[in-house]
Amino acid sequence: MSHVTGMSPIDGYMAASESLLRINSTSPDMSEVRCTATRCNTRQHTAAHCNTLHCTTTDCNMLHHTATHCNTLQHTATHCNSLQHNASHYNTLQHTATHCNALRHTATHCNTLHHTATRCDILQHAAAHCNTLQHTAVHCHTLQHTAAHCNTLPHTTAHCSTLQHAAAHCNTLQHTATHYMTLLQHDATDRIGRGSTRQSKEAEALRYASQLLCCRVLQCVAVCCSVLQCVAVCCSVLQCVAVCCSREA
Repeated sequence: MSHVTGMSPIDGYMAASESLLRINSTSPDMSEVRCTATRCNTRQHTAAHCNTLHCTTTDCNMLHHTATHCNTLQHTATHCNSLQHNASHYNTLQHTATHCNALRHTATHCNTLHHTATRCDILQHAAAHCNTLQHTAVHCHTLQHTAAHCNTLPHTTAHCSTLQHAAAHCNTLQHTATHYMTLLQHDATDRIGRGSTRQSKEAEALRYASQLLCCRVLQCVAVCCSVLQCVAVCCSVLQCVAVCCSREA
């Protein structure tokens, strides 16, 4: 009946009790007693049912509160998962930033090394060029010294030509001195042997000694001429060198 009319369970029980009272109002006293007992049982049953409903309502409230709390906990757990995911992503970003800083530092160091290597290449090329210039300078000094020597050689060559002519003349003197010594010895022997007096022999010997001295001087001159002849040969070599130097110049 309560489901048909839309009444609550308690109203349904109260309506059923009043209907029974109306039906049994014409009964004798025993009927009233029975009706009262029935009504009391109905009320007791209704009270028990109300207690049960109250208990159920309390349990429902607790379950509803628990469900609300569970929803809150579930939302909190979801938020915690989001925060944990964000924290992991942040740690990844922080690690990536640290790695990027290390790479940037390495790149800066590499740029410095590249600049240093380029400068070293330039200095090495300059050093090689300086070595070439230094070698060229040494060669130039040698050529300059050779040129100065070559300039001296023509004068030396002219002097050597004079010495060579003198050496040829000295050869003639040496031959003449040797021949004159031979003649002088024979002539002196004859003159001293033919001398009649002592004074004449002494005069011839003195004249022979003076002539012999001249011959000795001529022989010394001849020796010097031999030395000059050797110098003349050296001068000929120097003259050839001078000609070669003139061609190089």
